[in-house]
Amino acid sequence: MRPVWSGSLSLGLVTVPVRLYSAVEDHTVHFRQFQRGTEDRIRYRRVNERTGKEVDFDDIVKGYELDSGEYVVVEPGELDEIAPGRSKSLDIESFVELDAIDPAFFDKTYWLAPAKDEFERPYALLLEAMRSSGKAGIAKFVMRGREYLALVRSGDGVMVLNTLHFAADLRDPAEELPDLPGKAKARGKELDMAVNLIDAMSDDWRPEEYHDTYTDRVRKLIKAKKKGETITPATEVGEPTKIVDLFEALSKSVESGKTKKKSGAKKPPQKKPSKKNDLSSLSKAELEKLARERDIKGRSKMTRAGLEKALKAS
Repeated sequence: MRPVWSGSLSLGLVTVPVRLYSAVEDHTVHFRQFQRGTEDRIRYRRVNERTGKEVDFDDIVKGYELDSGEYVVVEPGELDEIAPGRSKSLDIESFVELDAIDPAFFDKTYWLAPAKDEFERPYALLLEAMRSSGKAGIAKFVMRGREYLALVRSGDGVMVLNTLHFAADLRDPAEELPDLPGKAKARGKELDMAVNLIDAMSDDWRPEEYHDTYTDRVRKLIKAKKKGETITPATEVGEPTKIVDLFEALSKSVESGKTKKKSGAKKPPQKKPSKKNDLSSLSKAELEKLARERDIKGRSKMTRAGLEKALKAS
């Protein structure tokens, strides 16, 4: 696998040369474009809108439109010059609790690995320090002509880097949505039943049980068309629930959720620490579940280290 970026991870006076690798693989079915009724491919070209002639990629520059309608032309090299060194530096500016970051800020996931074997020791030190503290580093770096806000955290034997949206990138729903939901008040019995439904459908997070069913159906469609066969259309979306039927719909959903839980596949055995020292081998989610079973107060606001301490003391 080829790295998508290389540079240095800096924490105070500690600098470790690293390489960034994409942690996500695209399984989407990709199509080519054709003119209907023919086998003629549709292609896009970079064309000068005045002359109609195709323009070589090396002859293309960027232009920023001003309010007057004029353009300020910027050369690709000029963009590189205004960020000297930053394109090769990943500087951790502070550490935060992972739970404190709203999931809306998360964008893409990468692996951060040492550039060479000789840098494994300082890399392993930083990796273990982040794992033990339960905190993640906030950093900024430049990649492909763009500055990214990033979160560096401890993963399964490797550092994980998540690019984050800047606060300015996230839209304010109060400004963007003409009528925000939430004006209607939740009624007592309906709210209790909705909470019961959530409890009935609650389960452990097992990502391997979820897969892209739409892509599966696209592949089946392609195979069926190749054989001249047809494929069964997907089920239509259900009708909106009427207000008068809301409580009844919730009640039936709760029963259905309980039934599915009982008839579902057998869950894999959960890791249970036989000794207090074994807590370090558990994930934070498993520590939280154990703290919930032992009814440890304030567990929802505890860090990983805090959970381990409270569980050892319980």
